[in-house]
Amino acid sequence: MKFKKSVDINQSLEKVVTLFKDSANLKYWQEGFVKKVLLEGNEGEDGAVSMLYYESTGHKMELRETIISNNLPNSMEAFYHHKHMDNTLKNSFEPIDENTTRYTNEVEYTRINWVMPRLMAILFPGVYRKPIAKWMTNFKDFAEVHEEKNTLKKR
Repeated sequence: MKFKKSVDINQSLEKVVTLFKDSANLKYWQEGFVKKVLLEGNEGEDGAVSMLYYESTGHKMELRETIISNNLPNSMEAFYHHKHMDNTLKNSFEPIDENTTRYTNEVEYTRINWVMPRLMAILFPGVYRKPIAKWMTNFKDFAEVHEEKNTLKKR
């Protein structure tokens, strides 16, 4: 299963990418995010491996992230492994103008090995698209509000 989603952020490419690549910011836009632990390599670099921990309504989830390629500020692609599924996620950033950046996610689920998630993917693919869309909207809101807060502090 593959899908692609884009959102335009009212911020410069430089500001958007700076906020995106700082893993300390994940808690502001990925609901349920608990922590990220680097296991191998240097954070954000090709080949780096990390564990991402999430908790939502009492359910815990662990994802193993491997950076495939980091070509920021243009793109970053990673492989995510969960006990029931694998996917690749490519995040791309494109300047629309000096104050607007298009943020695009391309997601491909390459393995779903549990019956219920497989059925959900076939019957209700929105179950997989909806969280990605929500996180993208959350990131847009975070990036735009983050700059507003910084502007207010400077006044």
